[in-house]
Amino acid sequence: MLTQQENERLTQVGPGTPMGELMRRYWHPIAAAAEMDERPTKAVRLLGEDLVLYKDRSGTLGLIERFCPHRRVDLSYGIPEEHGLRCMYHGWMMDETGQCIEQPFEETVHPDGRFKEKVKVTAYPVEELSGLLFAYMGPLPAPLVPRWDLFVTDHAWRDIGFTMLPCNWLQCQENSADPVHAEWLHGVYGWYLAQKSGEEVPTWRQAMMRPHQRIGFTEFAHGVFKRRIVEGSSEDDDIWKVGHPWVFPNILRSTTGTTSTEFQIRVPVDDHNTLHVVYTRYQFPPEVHVPPQEKVPYYEIPLYDANGELNVELPLVQDFMAWVTQTPIADRTREKLGESDTGIILLRKMLNEAMATVADGGDPMNVFRDPATNQCIEMTQEKVYYTPDRNQARMIYYGHQAYNPKIDEIIAMFPE
Repeated sequence: MLTQQENERLTQVGPGTPMGELMRRYWHPIAAAAEMDERPTKAVRLLGEDLVLYKDRSGTLGLIERFCPHRRVDLSYGIPEEHGLRCMYHGWMMDETGQCIEQPFEETVHPDGRFKEKVKVTAYPVEELSGLLFAYMGPLPAPLVPRWDLFVTDHAWRDIGFTMLPCNWLQCQENSADPVHAEWLHGVYGWYLAQKSGEEVPTWRQAMMRPHQRIGFTEFAHGVFKRRIVEGSSEDDDIWKVGHPWVFPNILRSTTGTTSTEFQIRVPVDDHNTLHVVYTRYQFPPEVHVPPQEKVPYYEIPLYDANGELNVELPLVQDFMAWVTQTPIADRTREKLGESDTGIILLRKMLNEAMATVADGGDPMNVFRDPATNQCIEMTQEKVYYTPDRNQARMIYYGHQAYNPKIDEIIAMFPE
């Protein structure tokens, strides 16, 4: 149980808040690079600030204050020019630094005027890595965009799934510090749904129902390995010896076995909303010819079903249901934590320590500044414990990647 003040400290992400200052030390994914090829402007809300992401005709990316400094219209409807974004209302133009570089009528009536030099809006750096666009909103100089192995390893294809969730980022991440929920939410509840609909319960679903006997947590350089022993397993199995990592502060690393590994990134939009980003790497066997992937495709993972109810057909969207139904900000003043919540307590402790580090002027965990240590950041991971069948490419159909309209093309590249 937390006090109201402690809960607010962990959940409020606006400018000047302790968690907001911590989160501003990290690069956050805000869009797929392919989106900018389809429409070169996009309204973005990140850490409580309203911004517009754009790509001008020279290919330069910008992330600036969303509302024009002239008459406050929405620049996500603006016109990308060769070197900037032009307001469609009176033609003022800003560049990627936020500087106003053109004011057509003002310059007509005052050719020697310097009004535009006095006008500048908030702007933040943007970088592209492996099909994702990242934004940094903290103090300069900016750290490096982390080159996690999922982003940079060869012989792979990738895709990106997005969902906007009407809840705070922390209840999403606390889920990743809770191994026992998988047994109940994805195992027992999944079995219940299948029985209710008359569907056959797959073997991997049955395997997820195995009761947990022990859980453990081990901190490492980039976060925490959560470990478990379930009925039928032992300390010799890698689900205990290796574990399942979550990456500080807001990422879960997951896998479907030999075929794919993913990051689930919980991007704080504001106190009440989270952009959930699933970045999947499909790792092909050495004997498979892997042509270059021209663009990393993106798709939506639906929060709601056709009836307008929360979607619960697959494990990840079952998680979404559990997070969203805690209300936009979970009331932790009324929670009753038990032995299954050891990881949640550890996560909150680590977050409070990191906020203190930032307040003292230091860099928190996973802020990288040395290019030599940022070439390819690798980490190990357990094999999937649900069933050996989970290691087959066809098992991807049971996951949220099935929502990708191009998934058949990816699966066809795996050997039978």
